[in-house]
Amino acid sequence: MTKILLAALAAAALGAGTAPARAAEGGRLDDIEVNVHHVASLQAGARTFVNYCLNCHSASLVRYNALRAIGLTDDQIRDNLMFTAEKIGMPMAIAMNPRDAKEWFGTTPPDLSVIARSRGPDWLYTYLRAFYRDGGTVTGWNNLVYPGVAMPHVLWQLQGERILKEEAGLKDGKPVVGGDGRPARVIRLETLRPGSQSAAEYDQTVYDLVNFLAWMGEPTQLERKRVGIWTLFALAVLVFLTYFLKRAYWKDVH
Repeated sequence: MTKILLAALAAAALGAGTAPARAAEGGRLDDIEVNVHHVASLQAGARTFVNYCLNCHSASLVRYNALRAIGLTDDQIRDNLMFTAEKIGMPMAIAMNPRDAKEWFGTTPPDLSVIARSRGPDWLYTYLRAFYRDGGTVTGWNNLVYPGVAMPHVLWQLQGERILKEEAGLKDGKPVVGGDGRPARVIRLETLRPGSQSAAEYDQTVYDLVNFLAWMGEPTQLERKRVGIWTLFALAVLVFLTYFLKRAYWKDVH
């Protein structure tokens, strides 16, 4: 109950400064609408993914040549994105041994091929904006959406470092009392050291990354949708022809 109250009372944004966090475990997530047709966003997300995520997380169900679908040439893929393979037809795997990863992080980093389909874009977007410094963890980081997460904040140089603050919940200047009769608390994240990006720039970076992860969950979805439209058109024509064929066969039947 306490966690739900903390999440419900936490207001507006997860950005830099003293903006309060909006989501805790079991709380409300920030809503985003991914757009897998936005090529520039997908390309920016791919760049962030290979530079920050592909060091520990693989995407073994996706091959590098699949990035052609987001408007990249083979030369662009080789020169700018292909750091973990020798041939463009190879999967986006990593060299890190799973046994070493478990020893370093306490758990093996999951493959991110379908993470957007399993977790959902809203969860990923909120999660990547909810890290804060915590000296009580092995990595020195914690997360409002996933408390006790083993993953460090790999984008901290972009977002900066933040710390967790708890304050008494107020409404109309009066303390808010929870169902247990005790004063409710509000969680907010306060900037300790700013990053290289502003809050808006960081939000856009995270959005592009999540957008790319959503595309990566089904790289053929754009082609599938294009084929699906033509398939529906062909079926509509066949229904039309079938109707007149039926009338021709049954015209002498009374």
